[in-house]
Amino acid sequence: MKKIVALALLTLCMSFTFLKTEKNAYVLFDSKGKKTTYNQLFEEAAKADIILFGELHDNPICHWLQRELTQDLYNTKKENLILGAEMFEADDQIAINEYLGGRLSEKTFKDEVKLWTNYATDYKPLMEIAKINKLKFIATNIPRRYANMVYSRGESCLDSLDSDAKKWIAPFPIKYDGNLKCYKEIFENAGGHGGENLPKSQAYKDATMANFILKNWSKGKTFIHYNGAYHSNYHQSIEWYLKQQNPNLKVLVISATEQEDNSILDKETFDSGDFIICTPSSLTKTYK
Repeated sequence: MKKIVALALLTLCMSFTFLKTEKNAYVLFDSKGKKTTYNQLFEEAAKADIILFGELHDNPICHWLQRELTQDLYNTKKENLILGAEMFEADDQIAINEYLGGRLSEKTFKDEVKLWTNYATDYKPLMEIAKINKLKFIATNIPRRYANMVYSRGESCLDSLDSDAKKWIAPFPIKYDGNLKCYKEIFENAGGHGGENLPKSQAYKDATMANFILKNWSKGKTFIHYNGAYHSNYHQSIEWYLKQQNPNLKVLVISATEQEDNSILDKETFDSGDFIICTPSSLTKTYK
């Protein structure tokens, strides 16, 4: 009998060795891959001028943390908090202002603004924080049609736009460095297809987002900006353009990545942000 009990216990112990004791929906790391906490992230975010929250667009943890951080920052900053996002094109700003001011119904807002397919689940909660608390929400991205023009015809084609259209784009021609990792990789991954116009069209997005962030930020304010992680990873892209205009800005970059095992951060992701959200690759997506 004792042998049977001992064997059963041994079998049970062996089975547990094949099980993970923790299944974390996310783990926060600092830039060097050391585990950190949300409290530490919040403390640093509260001291920043600009927060670039780099998300994985279909990742529910990123969107949840965006909402939590934004609400916590509002509780501290109140009217000194400004929201903005890549997901809204600059020429939709008037409609956004009208909606936030209660002059536009939600139905009309949805009909008029070029909303992403995951707006209702992922970005509406952020927009509602702005609406309820009477905060600015800035549409920072270049209208897609103009980025497509740069890609297909080169940036010189923007000269033909009328003066009203040019208001929705960063002053051009923009400063551009094709040797930056963010643009060099786009060029190389495309096998040279599209030439420099492809990464330059991406640069126009980054420059325009930086332009509208700075137009709406002032000293003493905190601007939290939601964008795809590739628009702020490694302190390039948007931050590079921000620092061209104001090198003294305190910019905090939050990045995100997915791994099969998210308990230890892959070294290749080190330095992608000041804080890095690591989620399991098996995590359910918010959209396909």
